[in-house]
Amino acid sequence: MNPTVVAAIIAAAVSFLTLIVTVIAQLVGYRSNSRDLDRTLAEQRTRTWNERFATAAEQVGSDKPAVRLAGVYAMAGLADDWEANRQTCVDVLCAYLRMPYEPDPGPSENEEKRLAFEGSLEVRHTVIRVIAAHLKKDAAVSWQSLNLDFTGVVFDGGDFSGAQFSGKVSFSGAVFSGGQVNFDGAVFSGEVSFSRCVFSVFSEVSFPEAVFSGTVSFSRAVFNGGSVKFSGAEFSGGRVSFSYAVFTEGQVSFRSVDFTGGEVSFRGARFTGGEVSFRGARFTGGEVSFHGVEFTGGELDFDSTEFTGTEVSFYGAEFSGGTVDFSAARDWSFPPRFPWADTPPSGVELPRLKDQPKS
Repeated sequence: MNPTVVAAIIAAAVSFLTLIVTVIAQLVGYRSNSRDLDRTLAEQRTRTWNERFATAAEQVGSDKPAVRLAGVYAMAGLADDWEANRQTCVDVLCAYLRMPYEPDPGPSENEEKRLAFEGSLEVRHTVIRVIAAHLKKDAAVSWQSLNLDFTGVVFDGGDFSGAQFSGKVSFSGAVFSGGQVNFDGAVFSGEVSFSRCVFSVFSEVSFPEAVFSGTVSFSRAVFNGGSVKFSGAEFSGGRVSFSYAVFTEGQVSFRSVDFTGGEVSFRGARFTGGEVSFRGARFTGGEVSFHGVEFTGGELDFDSTEFTGTEVSFYGAEFSGGTVDFSAARDWSFPPRFPWADTPPSGVELPRLKDQPKS
């Protein structure tokens, strides 16, 4: 081959290889620069998140109600935007509710104290509204699966209507001290605790049309007055416990409740006063246990109740006072099981039907 041609081919090959090496070097440099840029942007975003969090937290801790309100909304907005630390932001809002509660000073106190109380009340109720709004089915950003810690919180009002609790939620030791707290149509499908709650004389707490399908505990709760309504609720699965709860005063209503599945336990509960009504309730599936319950006072009403398929047991129950009335039950085809063989104890009224429960 002509030496000139060979030299030209070699030169072209060298040029091409040089071009390839240059392109590869540029690509490596670009990728390196791109990674550096991504890292820088990520660091800037994190810095921005942290700055927003610090500002909102400082506002929530302000001694001025208006600033605290701004902080509540800022923290909620950050929770919506910052998915990686959404739980942390919501923890701050819950922690605010757990702060020491200052009760209403009364109309006789000076204006400064009255205004301070009203400002604090508005902030607390705003926190509840913000959280509850994010628990609804149609919430733009859902907090339904988050953990919510209301342990020991004093509730003097609040609306959780339509809320869906699918995470781990604690109302343990909470005090419902007054006002209305609504759980109308709420869905409890996660792990929710109302254990050791106190329902006081001035409170009105309602769970009408609520659905209990998860693990929900009212164990050792104290129903000490006021009104607690489960009217129209559905116990359709999971486990709901009222074990060792104390019913002393007020009215507790399970009217028109559907017991269709799962396990509901009143084991070891004490009924010493007040009125507890199962009027119109339907026991069609699952298990309901009154094992070891003590009836020493008050009224337990089963008027128009239907016993058609649920295993309802009163074994080990003690009846030494008060009234437990089954006399107007609507359907007694699958009656409860009682600890006596023939004659019920004083205060217990059974339907006058041939098919009586046997021990």
